[in-house]
Amino acid sequence: MDANENENANADAARDTADLAKFGYKQELTRTLGTFSSFAIAFSYISPSTGIFTLFALGLSFVGPSFFWSWPIVFIGQLFIALNFAELSSHFPVAGSVYQWTKYLSGRQYSWLSGWIYLSAGVLTVTAVVVTLPLALIPTLNGLGWALPNDLPTQRNIAIVTLVLITLLNIYGVKLVSIVNNTGVVFEILGMVVFAVILALAHNHQGPGVVFQTGDAGVTPSLFLAAMFMSLFVIYGFDTASTLAEETRNPRREAPKAVLSSIVGAFIIGTIFLLGMLMAIPDVKDAIAKGMGPVQIIEANLSPAFATIYLLVVSAAIFVCCLSIMTSTIRLAFGMARDDQLPFSKIMGEVSPSQHTPIGACITVGLLAAIPLLQYAGAAYIAIAATGMIYLSYFLGNLATLRARLNGWPHTRAPFSLGRFGLVVNILGLLWGGSMLLNFAWPRPCCNPTPLETVVDNTQLLNFHVPFLDGVPVLWTVFGAILLIGIVYYSVVQARKPFTPIVPPEDA
Repeated sequence: MDANENENANADAARDTADLAKFGYKQELTRTLGTFSSFAIAFSYISPSTGIFTLFALGLSFVGPSFFWSWPIVFIGQLFIALNFAELSSHFPVAGSVYQWTKYLSGRQYSWLSGWIYLSAGVLTVTAVVVTLPLALIPTLNGLGWALPNDLPTQRNIAIVTLVLITLLNIYGVKLVSIVNNTGVVFEILGMVVFAVILALAHNHQGPGVVFQTGDAGVTPSLFLAAMFMSLFVIYGFDTASTLAEETRNPRREAPKAVLSSIVGAFIIGTIFLLGMLMAIPDVKDAIAKGMGPVQIIEANLSPAFATIYLLVVSAAIFVCCLSIMTSTIRLAFGMARDDQLPFSKIMGEVSPSQHTPIGACITVGLLAAIPLLQYAGAAYIAIAATGMIYLSYFLGNLATLRARLNGWPHTRAPFSLGRFGLVVNILGLLWGGSMLLNFAWPRPCCNPTPLETVVDNTQLLNFHVPFLDGVPVLWTVFGAILLIGIVYYSVVQARKPFTPIVPPEDA
């Protein structure tokens, strides 16, 4: 770097530091993320391969390959939310995403509740992706000569090891995370596209018209709504780019770009991968009957060596997704703790002077993400609970934004602005998010069962050991428990803490 470049870099850093100071925060985290790194972290949070491997079989079992059409529908719905979030990230370039936005646009209690729910959703999402990794990794290791049983105890053990690894990587700094993440994203994009094209060209059993097949399943609106869960689980997390705003250079411009490019990129890559996978199904009726997922489709078409390579690439992509989601959730916990909004805030809100990372928040998120593994019944149940919580937090964030828009916000233009379309986009996002919340919460054995309905081979997989709770849909219990704990904590502790009225900078 020559003298002029160094001088410009220092000027940019000083500008970003001064901008952050307007919000009352010191520059403690290191700004190392550029345009691609910011995009890559948001893309790897979405990670099409991760969500598709988790719930592909669920969508296929309900309406056959025609569940593909849930993918563009969910993309359009989530794009409304992403556009709204892109504008918010341009106005509020601070760590914390939904929590920070509601803090500046609504009252004390509402912003705290939004942050609490979003943090809980982030922790559950960390758990959901670390238990997804074994679904691809176990067949990969077995293809390399291991002999691991693909059962719940083995999946849980691998998930625990993964959780420890990603916690340690986050402790050692966002620069290391971004290097691993950038490399992983390149491999995920190339791997998903290349292998999908190979499947579509060399193992095309169905043709592109497969997306209109149902496998003789009677498609009803109710079944299609259930089949949407795979797409719903994949397409979120695009706000990660704004959550890491304090580690991004020129975040007012770069964060909105990353938010939108990550969701569009994930949609395109996911479309190619889904088409390739569906076209490669040897027999649609047999695949539905056997509950075939991507692993089984890959193994049915490729040689053992080639299938192992493919699954190795997918496993690496899922690991990077685990790392990215952990990073995002840690930054949210740090953002709230720094404002003294959480238990043990002093520990979680401190930044290590040597690593420049919030080590207390790293360890806390890792420990919290391990709790659902005590009652592990399979990746799908955790994924559905995590996604439902995320959609609830997004809904709360959009609701606060709508109220602010009706009161005249934004008062100034940011580098990314929706202009006169902001109100329309905001309302469409709320309508979409509200309808999907109803979809998540609807009680049904496939997607929101009671613990009594999680019986496999005469074994009840979920058991809360409370007769009343075992008869309540799981998602209701998760929502209720998180809300109850939050309300009690806020009433007893948080409401008694001193509170300084929040005044956003004039240019926010």
